[in-house]
Amino acid sequence: MQIEILTAYVFTVLVLMSTPGPSHLLMLSNSASNGFRRSMATAAGDLSANMLQMLAAGLGLSALIMAAPKAFVAIKFAGVLYLVWLGIKMLIKSFKPRQVGTAAPRVSLKALYLQGFITSSTNPKAIVFFAALFPQFISGSAPFWPQFIALSAAYILIDGLFLSAYGYGASKLTSVIASRSSRWIDRAGGVGILIAALLLGLKSLPRP
Repeated sequence: MQIEILTAYVFTVLVLMSTPGPSHLLMLSNSASNGFRRSMATAAGDLSANMLQMLAAGLGLSALIMAAPKAFVAIKFAGVLYLVWLGIKMLIKSFKPRQVGTAAPRVSLKALYLQGFITSSTNPKAIVFFAALFPQFISGSAPFWPQFIALSAAYILIDGLFLSAYGYGASKLTSVIASRSSRWIDRAGGVGILIAALLLGLKSLPRP
């Protein structure tokens, strides 16, 4: 793959990630509540779901999803409902009393991983997104899979850096300002995820 094409691709992905999505907001909240190192389980869940979505796009499953619109809509609404549940859960947690000097109960690594995986994997539109994005940077005159792997690896690396930056920033902020910052991070994250769920739900509604 030519360096000019890869550079253009990286720039495009950076622009697309300039606005935090539900997975980034979840990472922000989990890092504030559970610490940066433990929140990396959330990042691992998100990235592993991304890898499966990219593989599905590469194998042409996006066309299969588009061929079954009812199933596609059902999966999208399931993802919206999960995001609503997650956002409400974060808001409720932010209003619970927290004793100063007492560590908040930690979520298991498995639960943190599943939160990241489900938040990302219940957005089937991501498969279509990858199927639409990658062809813009793949040359038909070169082997497909080496180019596809390079683009996928670059996306995973960039997204991982963004998730780590959000998590590390939230962890440092919490350690400086203590529990009050954690509450507001949970509230901001919860509201952000609910807004994202609302927007996804509105996009999923059938148009007249």
